[in-house]
Amino acid sequence: MDIVLATTVIASLFLVVGIAEPLAARLRVPYSVILAALGMLIGVGAVFFLRTDITDALNPMAEAILALPIRSNVFLYVFLPTLLFQATLGMNLRRMLDDWVPIFVLAVVAVVVATLSVGYALAWTSGLPLAACLLIGAIVSTTDPSAVVSIFRSISAPRRLARIIEGESLLNDAAAIALFGLFMGFVMLGVPDPKLSDALARFPLLIAGGALTGWLAARIAVWLMALFNRHELAQITISVALPYLAYIGAEQSVGASGVIAVVAAGLTLNLTGPGRLQPQTWANLRELWGVLAHWAGALIFVLAALLIPRMLEQVRVEDFVLVGVVILAAVAARALILFGLMPVLTFLGLSPTVERPYRLAILWGGLRGAVTLALALAVTESFRVPDGIQRVVGILATGFTLFTLIVQGTTLRWVIRKLGLDQLSPIDKALSRQVVAVALQTVREDVARSTENYDLDHDIVRSEAKRFGNRLQDAVKATEDNPDIHDRDRITLGLIALAGQERDEILLRVRERTISARMAEQVLSDADRLIEGARTGGRSGYQRAARRSVAFGPRFRAAVFLHNRLRLSFPLARMTADRFEHLLSQRLILRDLGRFIDGRIRRIHGRRVAELLRELLSRRIDAVETALQGLQLQYPGYAGKLERRFIRRTALRLEEREYNTMREDGLIGAEVYMALMQDLDRRRAATEKRPHLDIALRRTELVRQFPLFAEVDDVSLKRLARALKTRHANAGDVLVSKESVAKSVFFIASGAVELESAGQTWRLGRGEMFGQIGILMQRPRRTEVRAIAPSTFLVLDEVRFRRLLKRSSAVRSAVKSSAEKRGLAGGDLLRELAKTR
Repeated sequence: MDIVLATTVIASLFLVVGIAEPLAARLRVPYSVILAALGMLIGVGAVFFLRTDITDALNPMAEAILALPIRSNVFLYVFLPTLLFQATLGMNLRRMLDDWVPIFVLAVVAVVVATLSVGYALAWTSGLPLAACLLIGAIVSTTDPSAVVSIFRSISAPRRLARIIEGESLLNDAAAIALFGLFMGFVMLGVPDPKLSDALARFPLLIAGGALTGWLAARIAVWLMALFNRHELAQITISVALPYLAYIGAEQSVGASGVIAVVAAGLTLNLTGPGRLQPQTWANLRELWGVLAHWAGALIFVLAALLIPRMLEQVRVEDFVLVGVVILAAVAARALILFGLMPVLTFLGLSPTVERPYRLAILWGGLRGAVTLALALAVTESFRVPDGIQRVVGILATGFTLFTLIVQGTTLRWVIRKLGLDQLSPIDKALSRQVVAVALQTVREDVARSTENYDLDHDIVRSEAKRFGNRLQDAVKATEDNPDIHDRDRITLGLIALAGQERDEILLRVRERTISARMAEQVLSDADRLIEGARTGGRSGYQRAARRSVAFGPRFRAAVFLHNRLRLSFPLARMTADRFEHLLSQRLILRDLGRFIDGRIRRIHGRRVAELLRELLSRRIDAVETALQGLQLQYPGYAGKLERRFIRRTALRLEEREYNTMREDGLIGAEVYMALMQDLDRRRAATEKRPHLDIALRRTELVRQFPLFAEVDDVSLKRLARALKTRHANAGDVLVSKESVAKSVFFIASGAVELESAGQTWRLGRGEMFGQIGILMQRPRRTEVRAIAPSTFLVLDEVRFRRLLKRSSAVRSAVKSSAEKRGLAGGDLLRELAKTR
């Protein structure tokens, strides 16, 4: 093909892609439907102009279009890795992990169910071998959720629901393509009726091999990026190479799933990249991948649609019946998951509640697209697949895709409108009014400052200010006087606004580099949980999310287990340092939110709501301070190192701002500016390195702070520090239950607990202990102990505790004093204490 002609065709395709998006918005149909329609029109037009006698002027262009190298390998090796990799980079992984159960069910389980449903339905109604039917089932089980996700976003659907659908689409494609490769192998080997157990046994190997390959490739790429820290273009270029090398390596070298390898590589880079790359570099990298994915997603639809007329050339009447069977089986399989399995997961607390209208929208929005056509094309190109199977696979996959695009795609908005999902709820309407009021308030303040700076005519300024003030007053009045909004809803609106402001403050601190990109992801996830918690659960949902932000998570507890049982200190040291930095970042942000409450919240929602929000904010600050104090007691001096690091980063940011100002004012030249910035980058790289935390050393220092152990000599103290096990508990966790056998004594390093026995309660704090009376009395416990704040304990087993009693009179006195407070200092206890002397 002539290079000029080829360039013209490719440029024209990009022009089509550029026109498609505004055209889809104008016609109010999904973007993918417009792309597919334009692609089919181009394909039909090229065939028409090549065969017609009307004119020969467009023959070269038509020949060039039909001669485009549209092969399945182009889709699978060029476009697909781009789409999958960008999808993983754009995800909020911490939030995705919150919903991994429904995502896994909708993706992997639903793909398997759809494959089996379509496969066995075709096997019963056609003369095809079971392997070929299951292959068709795997091909049509891929979904394109972009249409339903974009509509959900436009109608203010719950963020969590849109996030679940996005996560489902990513794993859905990965699982479906892995199954496709499995059944494609059976068809090419001529195995007509494969054993389902053999297929399912090989499936995990494909997944595990691909995941390991992708993870290893991403770790190598991140290591290389860190070496080229001052070369942004080199780092971004390495990221471009990563998904393709991971895909090819898994497919060609390991024999595993290349799709899973790309997903694993993207997830690994998403987790590790923000902490290893500069914030601006990471932002530019994601922006580039967004553009690449937009082009790839559009071109894959247009090019695949070009093939549709060609793949339908040999269609027969009976094929329409089989297409109907595929449609019914696929819809039934998805309905089974949405209306059968999802409610069960919701009942078990493993999935959010998905209202029936949303489930119907998801069911109808399960469009198929380019991936389905690309997999079908791979079958039709293989000379090892019989011709009859090639024809049926191509026709059924194409017919099913056309049904989803033409019927479901064009009616999706109508269905959503009939379900009432396009109407804002009263709380959302009130929220929109609140947003207008807050925005107008900000604009008024900014306009007032601008008029002062430009020395405008006072009469004009006064009249415009009055006009703007009236509009603001009307907006605030509409927010306050809405009869559909109760006081409880006003509190919810205030909490949503407060959480949104917290998110804005975090982003500002990230841009100023006072919060690291690594911590930014975590605190932003906390802010998102606060927003969702307030929207779905009001005050209680907000408080649950706030408690979770300072609680000890399962990963932290796993690190504690590894340290206590296997003496592996590195995970605990790293996660403890993360917790330190996380809490310091939270404290920094929370202390700035009071001004927002006293200013905008008070003006819009009134004094009572503002005071309540102030109280909730104070509780959050107290919880963060308590958790931070607990860490400071365990690791004295480390918080100071992090604070010193924060001050230095702030100073570097201010210094950089001064250099930029001088450069813009022409006070320094380009050469001087570059030299100053290189020196600043070197110092910033040294500052970004987090101080090392020595867990073993800090344990001994922590034990030395207990007054109970004041009499213990240094050698015994170090031995005791090694014997003590660390345990962390969140507020509400039960540490000791009634009727349990006493085996350990708990020393409170930080936090507080509440003891309940016979209707009476006692509270213990730092430096005190519990569990000792049960051991000495040698009877089942009659007391329940639960944490009332995030707490850290040092736990000693019975044998070592009795040894400690013999050596320390201070511990014996503490045991006796504790028993007297609770009225348990009877003869049995005193005799047991006497035995320990």
